[in-house]
Amino acid sequence: MRVLAAMSGGVDSAVAAARAVEAGHDVVGVHLALSRMPGTLRTGARGCCTIEDSMDAQRAATKLGIPYYVWDFSERFRADVVDDFVAEYQAGRTPNPCMRCNERIKFDALMEKALALGFDAVCTGHYAIVRTTDSGQRELHRASAWAKDQSYVLGVLTSNQLAHVMFPLGDTPSKADVRAEAERRGLSVAQKPDSHDICFIPDGDTRGWLEERLGAHEGPIVDNTGAELGTHAGAAGFTVGQRKGLDIRRPAADGRPRFVLEVRPATNTVIVGPKEALDLAEIAGNVFSWCGEEPADIDLGIEVHVQIRAHSDPVPARAERVITEAGVIEIVVRPDNPLNSVSPGQTAVLYSDTRVLGQFTIARTTPVAVSIPDAALVE
Repeated sequence: MRVLAAMSGGVDSAVAAARAVEAGHDVVGVHLALSRMPGTLRTGARGCCTIEDSMDAQRAATKLGIPYYVWDFSERFRADVVDDFVAEYQAGRTPNPCMRCNERIKFDALMEKALALGFDAVCTGHYAIVRTTDSGQRELHRASAWAKDQSYVLGVLTSNQLAHVMFPLGDTPSKADVRAEAERRGLSVAQKPDSHDICFIPDGDTRGWLEERLGAHEGPIVDNTGAELGTHAGAAGFTVGQRKGLDIRRPAADGRPRFVLEVRPATNTVIVGPKEALDLAEIAGNVFSWCGEEPADIDLGIEVHVQIRAHSDPVPARAERVITEAGVIEIVVRPDNPLNSVSPGQTAVLYSDTRVLGQFTIARTTPVAVSIPDAALVE
């Protein structure tokens, strides 16, 4: 097969490309330039698309003896990931930029270009497994090493995309094995630190980064009675479930910490309360996709596990596709036990055992407790 290996400059993608070469495929390496001003060196080990990363990817490709190119996807990345990130926070939601990058850049824009150029598959260093059923259907499953499993951020893959992906690291027992293999192959990235956090916010200060773009607009922090407890410099910098960074001058009567329960951009208000007020009986979203074949009986309701974050534990739940009174088609998930600290904008990925069924963007949540009435809030 003709395989396009996406090479980030890290050890995982380098070893994945090496395994594709070793398997006898005709491999070409490509690094995605996601910024027009990437800087000459990374800040710490947070980034994944700096000039240094491009050079690391090139050295790995040279060692493997494969052609290597850099493709400029910076404009699309800015529009589809960075601008989307800002807009979501501005609307009071909590987006997942890694999910958007996989959906719109790595497995949409990149795959579209790869297939147009005659490649059969796109190879990445993600830890996940693609299996083919007896009927020929392709399914996405968790990696064998759950500690490194990345199937959550791949939940946006469609049936057509699954037919053209390759994840050579899916069955690898541990990251230590990948690093040891890189050493044996003479790859200079063998001990390179992992990238983490948000690549376009290299110092990790999300609130400060958002404030630079959205400005600082002071507003009230209130409790569920509407009592003002303090002020903030901009509601867009807060997310549901947040505890730290709240400038609350009046302690709770019971002395317990308060958490962000809701962000209301229209009134620039942040609502806080006790942790148990974050318990949710239901989450739902109308922007969803199936990862492979649509689950049978989804309109009747099926038993699933739902995962809300890349590194959170999946929880048992019941999922159902419904049509609301307004005629909107939604995926509704009711967990066996309440979910906590979940925000609109986050991605819910549905599993059946190890198989990824699909995903949806959370548009609304239903708390276990009574909702906070609008009239109780400072306007």
